[in-house]
Amino acid sequence: QVQVLESGGGLVQAGDSLRLSCTTSGSTAINYAMGWFRQPPGKERQFVAAISRTGDEIAVADSVKDRFTFSKDNPKNTVTLQMNSLKPEDTAVYYCAAKDTYRLTVYYTGVSEYDYWGQGTQVTVSS
Repeated sequence: QVQVLESGGGLVQAGDSLRLSCTTSGSTAINYAMGWFRQPPGKERQFVAAISRTGDEIAVADSVKDRFTFSKDNPKNTVTLQMNSLKPEDTAVYYCAAKDTYRLTVYYTGVSEYDYWGQGTQVTVSS
């Protein structure tokens, strides 16, 4: 059974930075394409960033493209979402997801494409 575990959320002020980390237990990160999604209050879950199994192919949503960075460290079994210059509209529950795929260099941006999800971590940005 694969578990996806997120950490690093919290309450910050606008302009601050946060780093979210995610690990997969039960299997190593190299086996999965990974993604970050977020769900603002009262809204649907939305794509934030995605990365391929190898970590070489990355996609980031336009709304956060210049502020968020997504990386994968397969030996450490960890993916990291570095969030800089946070804005109040970034407030949401952030979810890490893993997709079991044989494709090494493909990332996935759809909620329905992922097989495993973490519990979510709250990020609150005050103005």
